[in-house]
Amino acid sequence: MSDLSTTWLGLPLRSPLVVAASPLSRDPDAIAQAVAAGAGAVVMHSLFEEQLIHEQMSAHRFIDSRIDMDAETQGIRPGAGAFSVDAEPYLRELKELKHRVDVPVLASLNGTTPGGWTRYAKRLEDAGADALELNLYEVATSPDESGAAVEQRQLEVVRSIVAAVKLPVNVKLTSFYASVPAFVRSLEQAGARGVVVFNRFYQPDIALETLDVDRRLVPSTPAELPLRLHALALLSPTTKLSLGCTGGVHSGLDVAKAILSGAHVVQLASVLLEHGPGHVAALRDELAGWLDAKGYKSSAQARGVLDVSSAPDAHAWERLNYTRMLNAWRARDGWRKEP
Repeated sequence: MSDLSTTWLGLPLRSPLVVAASPLSRDPDAIAQAVAAGAGAVVMHSLFEEQLIHEQMSAHRFIDSRIDMDAETQGIRPGAGAFSVDAEPYLRELKELKHRVDVPVLASLNGTTPGGWTRYAKRLEDAGADALELNLYEVATSPDESGAAVEQRQLEVVRSIVAAVKLPVNVKLTSFYASVPAFVRSLEQAGARGVVVFNRFYQPDIALETLDVDRRLVPSTPAELPLRLHALALLSPTTKLSLGCTGGVHSGLDVAKAILSGAHVVQLASVLLEHGPGHVAALRDELAGWLDAKGYKSSAQARGVLDVSSAPDAHAWERLNYTRMLNAWRARDGWRKEP
């Protein structure tokens, strides 16, 4: 069987299959099953900046309201352990997970401002995280802030965290950048060790019956994978960062496509939520079978075989593919043909 081991963020992994940050990673038993089935690493669910701020402010409001109501309580403040706020529950989850599995465990931070993230990053490092994944999930909503300003703010977040810890920092990106290769180069200069493409944009639908927002989470499908493959193929020859793929991976053959495009790892979420954590074994076996059939001795040997490094002019190659796909559709457009 082909060797599936890989190196990601400087960490040796037994396979390129990684459990992504998702509701599944809240369950230590499920994570243990995924690791037993062949997962090479685990990314914990995200610690959200907004969640921490909300919990802290709620605690302060409760304390202040009681002080204002009862003169005898003035000057009294509860101890630090009286409320389960801040990052303590997340740190306990991290420590428990580190005891349960023998693969690298990444903590995940989801924030948009430098602020206290450096402090949280350091605490996660002290708690035993093997690396940090910074989720730069942000959609510009203000016409007064340019794309360049958004990117500079995000780069400052990355720089602050890289400066605060010795752990490798992995950055999970959305596809909303005018030039993904240029932004990735800036991330590399800021000290990041890897990037993952792309975080799924969760788009609420409209509930017509109630005239409300429909917030049901829709799992990914393989139709979302080509966007990731395209980005990986562009990034593979232009950066030394570790590359990850997330979104649209539902089979071992999808994993093979990502590796051929340049991915060191693939992160799995929807497929495991649908089929269970043990389904990692099916993806692993299908990937290994495909590599064997094609004569690859390892996944590393196949990595980047189909990136754009062999194209003399990547931009011209992109345009040519676009026109060829349109022409291919016209060629099979049978409904317009005369009877």
